[in-house]
Amino acid sequence: MRLIIIGGGFGGLRLARNLSNKPGFDITLIDRFNFHQFQPLFYQVATAGLDASNISFPLRKVFHKSKNVRFKIAVVQKILSEQKKIITNIGEFEYDALVIATGADTNFFGNQNLVDHALPMKSTVEALQLRYKLLQNFEKAAGTKDEQQLQQLMNIVIVGGGPTGVELSGAIADMKKYVLPKDYPELDFGKMKIYLLEGSPKTLAAMSEKSSADSRKYLEHLGVTVLTGALLKDYDGEKISLQNGETIPAKVVIWAAGIKGNVPEGINKELIARGNRIKIDRHCRVVGMEDIYAIGDVAYMEEPAWPNGHPQVAPVAMQMADTIAKNLRSIEMKSSNKALEEFVYNDKGSMATVGRNLAVVDMPKPKLHFRGFFAWMIWMGLHLMLILGVKNRFFVFCNWLYNYFTYDQNLRLIFARPGEEDNTKKQ
Repeated sequence: MRLIIIGGGFGGLRLARNLSNKPGFDITLIDRFNFHQFQPLFYQVATAGLDASNISFPLRKVFHKSKNVRFKIAVVQKILSEQKKIITNIGEFEYDALVIATGADTNFFGNQNLVDHALPMKSTVEALQLRYKLLQNFEKAAGTKDEQQLQQLMNIVIVGGGPTGVELSGAIADMKKYVLPKDYPELDFGKMKIYLLEGSPKTLAAMSEKSSADSRKYLEHLGVTVLTGALLKDYDGEKISLQNGETIPAKVVIWAAGIKGNVPEGINKELIARGNRIKIDRHCRVVGMEDIYAIGDVAYMEEPAWPNGHPQVAPVAMQMADTIAKNLRSIEMKSSNKALEEFVYNDKGSMATVGRNLAVVDMPKPKLHFRGFFAWMIWMGLHLMLILGVKNRFFVFCNWLYNYFTYDQNLRLIFARPGEEDNTKKQ
């Protein structure tokens, strides 16, 4: 079976590894980057806590011992389902089965001003650009005498109160408390304001009421101004405008308020569900297709426990990959007596870290809630285990130890040529 997997994220990589060296499969893994990105720790790259290489792993290295998996760095331009092939910028590839695992990208909801001025964080490159922008702002603030411009440079606004927004807000608040006053003694960080804007009535809306309440309490304790029910109207690069008429001057606005699936060209528009996700059946097949599958953030499946689709998180993608791997093996072995397995999501819980020694963890079975230092240790342990590569785990652990005992991050470096300091938006 010629199997093509588009996307080397959690789902695509898991599927390729499951079928690696399994007889009967010739696998091509395609991604626009040559490395796997550990998205849950993007915020630590953005706030100088980790190096980008610590959370990235070369995809080719994963399959050094694989005889049937080949990796191609390419951009998929179109899927030709009737001809059973895909068109990329490096040529055409034919398939017997195709798995779309392209993940999701930032959703600016059609607001071009946000596209032009707000900073997203859905890739390692964007996390690095955000780090540079934050550091450059403080460099400018250190040489600014105008009070209005100074306040604009020292205000940081994070839009979106989900896990990404909460974790970023807490990490920047820790920088404000422990790091930045030492780097910039000439600045008064009592003037620095960190705003977290959330359109719904609470932060971490997808988690339990306890986690939502705890996360808000922790953020406010760290000095973050949490504004719930705050709907952003526009951002012109100088100030945020809210629907209620209020404005917030800010040079840095981080957009963490929405994502949309990366749907390749060639998928019928009638199969696109809310959030730009591809409709799939209980076997993860694209509706109406026999040989095209979709998994992870780009896939939309309704099952009894999840009538509005699954959460766009890594465990969903990995569990879908496991289901497809089993079913493809049954198909390849022509096990006609064996019914294909339907996907059922096993929700093992959710978690978010807020800052130093602060986190929240929800477990559905048994129904438990943890918070504070113990939850923070659970969060760190799980993320450490999920990082790809022994060396990466070692360096992340060493960085965390160093940061914890020294109250410092040592990666506050701006890699830009003179005159390019403002060129940190999308490239």
